[in-house]
Amino acid sequence: MIPEAALRGVYFDGQSSRDQPAQLTLGGTDALLSLDGPGEDQRWPVSALTVDPPVPGVRRVVKFPDGGRFESAQTADLRAWERAAGRNRALRGVAWLEAHWGSALTAVAVAFGLLGGFIVWGIPALATQAARVTPRTVLAAFDRETLEFLETQKLIGPSGLPAARQAQLQRSFGRVRSWAGGSYPYRLLLRDGEVGGDLELGANAFALPNGTIVMTDQLVRLARSDRELLGVLAHETGHVTRRHGLAAVYQGLGLGLVTTLLTGDLVSSSTFAAAVPAAILKGGYSRAAESESDEDSARFMMEAFGTTRPLQAILARLEADAREKAEDRGLGSWLDVFRSHPVTAQRIASLRALESAARGAP
Repeated sequence: MIPEAALRGVYFDGQSSRDQPAQLTLGGTDALLSLDGPGEDQRWPVSALTVDPPVPGVRRVVKFPDGGRFESAQTADLRAWERAAGRNRALRGVAWLEAHWGSALTAVAVAFGLLGGFIVWGIPALATQAARVTPRTVLAAFDRETLEFLETQKLIGPSGLPAARQAQLQRSFGRVRSWAGGSYPYRLLLRDGEVGGDLELGANAFALPNGTIVMTDQLVRLARSDRELLGVLAHETGHVTRRHGLAAVYQGLGLGLVTTLLTGDLVSSSTFAAAVPAAILKGGYSRAAESESDEDSARFMMEAFGTTRPLQAILARLEADAREKAEDRGLGSWLDVFRSHPVTAQRIASLRALESAARGAP
């Protein structure tokens, strides 16, 4: 049984700003409003009343269906009646937090912790899922639009390598293409990575979602053997088959990705294309993604050449080349940009371990 609550306060009839001393008696089913001055008592079913949420230091307000309202400073009595009647449960919890600053600050800290967890783990998980369900037909548009964007922004240009050298590299890439699998339409594009734009790719290689792999002239010149280049290309096919690049760009889109998944709308190819340079230049792959692609490349290298040393060598040379160029420009270590990547020494150590494991396998 719900006990009655007799509240003293003032009544406003909703027609004027004058208040009248009154008493509101709240029961289990009915509420009785008794005025101290002239006027008739009013009776309402409690289900027809609206009890505003509590605000510390402010009188509680009970609203009537005819526009009138009753205000009382007996907050404890009204709160006890609310608990018994099951009214405003959630809002009472909010009021309790507002009245207890330690708990409120704890709640804020928990909220920020949950938000941080969503950013660190939730968005990457959503990005991975979005990458997995993106149709192949969409991937082709992503490749096309991205290449057009990179060329328009002068991030890449026509290759300056001799035609015979380009043909040789295309034939060598055939080994990687046959090995990679996944039924992607792999193709190798040789491009100049230093065409005089605001940004330069330099010695680099990157994969687009539908299997287009771009390798720069500068990387070809940096390599001391085609085995080194094939190790890099096998690494890039790993990013394609595992859809790492797609997930990295989706992750860069941040919370907009949540809307994409909830609404079922795909990211437009132009939006994707604009996001790719940032992913390429800022090292958009996670450590796990780079390690997975290194493992894929190591398997290719062991099957094709019986060693991962060529890939180890070009990774070390890429780091040294990048650091030297950054120091020449007064930018410090260019590797600071790649904080999400495993350090090169760690990657080389992992490749050595993979080779030892492969050699020791029966």
